[in-house]
Amino acid sequence: MQGCSDKALKVKNINSMGDGEVVRHEADVTGVADGLTGSPAENQPVRRVLLFTIIAMALMMMSIDLTIVATALRALQDGLDTSINWAGWTITAYSLGFVVMLPISGKLSERFGRRRVFIGSVLAFTMASLLCGLAENIFVLVALRALQAAGGAGFTPSATGIVVDYFGDARDRAVSLFGSIFPIGATIGPIFGGLLVSYWSWRSVFFVNVPIGLAVLVLAFRYIPHDRPRAKQRQPGMDAAGMALLGVGLLAGMLAVSYLGEANAHVGSPGFALPLAIAIIALSVFVRHINRVAHPFIDPGLIYGPGFGTVNLITAVFGGVTSGAVALIPLYAANRYGIDALGSGTLLVAQGTAAILLSVVAAMLLRRTGYRLPLYVGSFTIVSGLLLLALSPIGHISPWAWLAGSAFLVGAGFGAINPASRNAGLQLAPERSSTLAALRSASMQIGSITAVSIVTASLASARNPGSFQAWTFAVAALLLIVFLPLIARVPEHRGSW
Repeated sequence: MQGCSDKALKVKNINSMGDGEVVRHEADVTGVADGLTGSPAENQPVRRVLLFTIIAMALMMMSIDLTIVATALRALQDGLDTSINWAGWTITAYSLGFVVMLPISGKLSERFGRRRVFIGSVLAFTMASLLCGLAENIFVLVALRALQAAGGAGFTPSATGIVVDYFGDARDRAVSLFGSIFPIGATIGPIFGGLLVSYWSWRSVFFVNVPIGLAVLVLAFRYIPHDRPRAKQRQPGMDAAGMALLGVGLLAGMLAVSYLGEANAHVGSPGFALPLAIAIIALSVFVRHINRVAHPFIDPGLIYGPGFGTVNLITAVFGGVTSGAVALIPLYAANRYGIDALGSGTLLVAQGTAAILLSVVAAMLLRRTGYRLPLYVGSFTIVSGLLLLALSPIGHISPWAWLAGSAFLVGAGFGAINPASRNAGLQLAPERSSTLAALRSASMQIGSITAVSIVTASLASARNPGSFQAWTFAVAALLLIVFLPLIARVPEHRGSW
């Protein structure tokens, strides 16, 4: 072994991700900057395909849970003898908890190690899922859903960090393939949910996570390499004040936009204005705080610094707003064309299939195309799909076929931009991969929740919901066109990083 500079880490590995390949790390790390000493485990073999499979199982479990619970709301309402409003809070509580915990879990991954946080997150998610299925009270269930979200929020940051640490120059492709996992889960979630609720009970949508979670835990303990030992030096504090300010700001902001989705909600009501004011104050103080303390919870440069600010904004608009628009397609199909629940639900299958296919293709071509080309192509494809959704079917095309084709275009565009937007931020600071992955997921969730809340609040007072929603798709397309110039500011990159 030879010495290396402060931030250098020499790793001998195999570049591809072929089946059965074993990567043997032989590293010598001074690690002054990052506080690392030694290799992940001396001469410990790392099987990339198996490692990616373990990570994918966890991400799949979490993505399925984002949609599967929605299919059980009516059965859950009857089973716990509660109102539909409180039943809906099982989804709202998860979304709020997920967004609030994402940045915290990213910081924890970098502070205590990706493996520890990944295993801890899987354990928390699995135990909370079991307890959710056993809940006999709606208030207990809502609280447990928040705990479940706290576990789920740790998956993406820690999994991204694991890939960055152990996949060498194949990490850009591995991270890109994350984009194909989430649409798979979102597509099959409602199908599994419908079958489980029909032939078992609403509790099964939570119980189904338990065997998957236990399998992931066993495999993770066995095959995910141990975190690199940290140098024996004084670590800065966790910046509890920064965590609290960010948590309060995000929670209040999500409560404000979620309130807009309630019936008869309006922007002048205390239910919206009060949490919005708290969010603005808390987030303003948070920004001031992280610019003044020596060791902030999140480096401000990762939020709005050169390159990072552009990538985060693109993720919120092109990723988040598009996700929100997709979530409203079934409602639009029912409101405008009277398509039944089964027919409208299958529209998301078309969108999900396109997203999966294009994510894989874009991931494989990313080193040739760079980041900006797929972002432009994907964005124009999304805009085309949204505009077609807003228009009426032409000729003898049935409404379902017209909507399915439009949804397919939106999904294809979404899949095309995913690998580029995911890698664009990570390649700027791979050593901060966990925090960057958390910020990306939080940006997308905030964009999606905001879009859905604003549209649903406006629909409550619309005389013709179908026609009104058609206009919302057109407005979303216009918004994406307005933000297109941002893509030119995305840091370009070709090849592995």
